[in-house]
Amino acid sequence: MHIQLNGESFELPDGQTVADLLVRLDLVGRRVAVELNLDIVPRSQHASTSLAEGDQVEVVHAIGGG
Repeated sequence: MHIQLNGESFELPDGQTVADLLVRLDLVGRRVAVELNLDIVPRSQHASTSLAEGDQVEVVHAIGGG
């Protein structure tokens, strides 16, 4: 299936979840925010939130600063 990831076309196998996407992007354990079709996906729902053809996903890294 094809999704839009941070504005770019991205291909994934069917049946993937937000958690699967983060594994594929090597972002497991990092502080990231995930938006799916303009809605924030809480970390507690990453494993249960399925992705579908044409979904728009934004993944933003949290960066500390002072």
